[in-house]
Amino acid sequence: MILILGGTTEGRIAVRTLEEAGKPFYYSTKGDEQEVIMHHGIRLQGAMDELDMERFCRKQSIALIVDAAHPFAEQLHRTVEAVSMKLTLPVIRFERIYPPRDEKNITWCHNFDDAIRQIREQEIFILLALTGVQSIAKLKPLWQENACCYFRILDRESSRRLAAREGFPEEHLHYYHDGEDERHLIQKLHPEAILIKESGRSGGFSEKVEAALAEGIRIFAICRPNMPNSFIPIEGEHGLRRMVEKLLPDFYPLRSGLTTGTCAAAAAVAATWDLFNIQRQSRPKEFPVTLPNGETIFVLVEKQEFFPHSDFLNDDWMMETNASVIKDAGDDPDITNGMEIRANVAVPFRLDDPAPKDTPVDDYTVIVCGGEGVGIVTMPGLGLEVGGPAINDTPRKMIEDNVKRCLKTLRIPKQPNPYAITISVPGGEEIARRTFNPRLGIEGGISIIGTSGIVKPFSSEAFVDSIRKSMEVGRATGSPRIVINSGAKSEKYVRGYYPQLPPQAFIHYGNFIGETIKMAAELNIKALTLGIMMGKAVKLAEGNLDTHSKQVTMNKDFLREIAFTAGCSEDVQTVIEKITLARELWTLLSDNDLRAFCKHLLQLCHRHCDPLLPQGELTILLISEEGEIIT
Repeated sequence: MILILGGTTEGRIAVRTLEEAGKPFYYSTKGDEQEVIMHHGIRLQGAMDELDMERFCRKQSIALIVDAAHPFAEQLHRTVEAVSMKLTLPVIRFERIYPPRDEKNITWCHNFDDAIRQIREQEIFILLALTGVQSIAKLKPLWQENACCYFRILDRESSRRLAAREGFPEEHLHYYHDGEDERHLIQKLHPEAILIKESGRSGGFSEKVEAALAEGIRIFAICRPNMPNSFIPIEGEHGLRRMVEKLLPDFYPLRSGLTTGTCAAAAAVAATWDLFNIQRQSRPKEFPVTLPNGETIFVLVEKQEFFPHSDFLNDDWMMETNASVIKDAGDDPDITNGMEIRANVAVPFRLDDPAPKDTPVDDYTVIVCGGEGVGIVTMPGLGLEVGGPAINDTPRKMIEDNVKRCLKTLRIPKQPNPYAITISVPGGEEIARRTFNPRLGIEGGISIIGTSGIVKPFSSEAFVDSIRKSMEVGRATGSPRIVINSGAKSEKYVRGYYPQLPPQAFIHYGNFIGETIKMAAELNIKALTLGIMMGKAVKLAEGNLDTHSKQVTMNKDFLREIAFTAGCSEDVQTVIEKITLARELWTLLSDNDLRAFCKHLLQLCHRHCDPLLPQGELTILLISEEGEIIT
């Protein structure tokens, strides 16, 4: 069993991540205010001291603790550390993502006592504290003096009771509501300064700083406390799942993996580190990669067999090195699993003084190229330059951004020449012949792809089971509608279409459209929305309820039939002949032809899907790459 200590945004994410396993776990919060919908999790409420937690862990055979509590819950962290040491339990610390402490306009304070001291020294009289109701007691020496202090707290009865217990004047309390802009409160109160905690991205730290700076208000920030060294830090849902898979291999029925883009980024970071390992420090086994969602994971990189070397060239040194990652796709069937993803980093370089710590990441210029085994784009329509390497936009940006972060961390000075990152995949040309790359106009190798950086095992019975569990959770929220989407991209656009629905109402079907609609019927879902993008829609319209690319590809003859039946102009037939991907129709068809084509396309999709939901109402939303929606 796993015990999550939550009550935070991170706690909610941890619950959602563990729910994917379909196995029971415990979720503990101090109070009962947080609403969390769980299908398999068991809710616990009430604070636990060290003895209570030890007894609970022994009785329930807890094998792993996930500490997703607030970073300033110091007593709880100490309790978890003591219990974990006594029972030899691993602890995953679900850490928040924190912006760097490079904001020159912030006065950093070690703790609340230090904040009181510095506020006094700077003679601040009117202070707005955005540090929560618990901090009223900690700042009592300040507000009991002649200082005029305001506190913004949550609009809860428990918060009001805490403030009243400390004797804080009610007229100086202001209540936080979801979506509130701190700037409005600052403009209303005109404080000389604000006091905030280093609460990370999910705590709105950056928004508070930006609001104060915009109004010319001084900022005092309390540094987050250090976590015990024994805790294993992760930053998000992907890192949590990967760490649970490592520590408790039997918890998830299938193991997640890495995209080729993440492997390439990790290899590029390792090669960059190797290039500038001037001190010859011991090389780590794993290197950090920041994923598109902002969280950082660590990726195993092969032992270094090539060492940085330099060649004298035009009064400069040409420096280069290589690093490799072996692709691990987890339990998802992937033809590239086990392949070597290699990165070569080269730059004409003269080592000058190290860059200042506040050197902007954008000061570095990084160019990503394709080498052996990476395909070349020969046809338009993929959103990539014809003649260029088949490295998609998201992994390309991941490689660039992660190399820049590594250069900044190492304090490498800006160079007049760019850093050239060449990605290669030995054996990629042979593997590519067994994919659909040749049909898409990609020749000579595989594509470097991935939108999230993580491969979840979609093509499996376990994934279908996870869809069912997600739908059961969505139904339990009482949502008037369930929305199914192929993935995160389409979900982002459809969430804007249904802003009033709870997060649990949005469910990913991957490629299993038919299976998912049948589940909705079995669960008596009365209102179901299917969000779908053009590529899957044309496959579905032909009657393919499983739209995986390994099962079915785009049928141009069928597209011509749709256009003809829809009454599109003759020009559309010529357009269809030239396209590589169905999504190109969004930009290549005229407005009239596009409306007619999409209308008939949706009619065909309804023809195959409506019978699967006989007692419910099905809405199908056709979504463009830019988020345009046609119903």
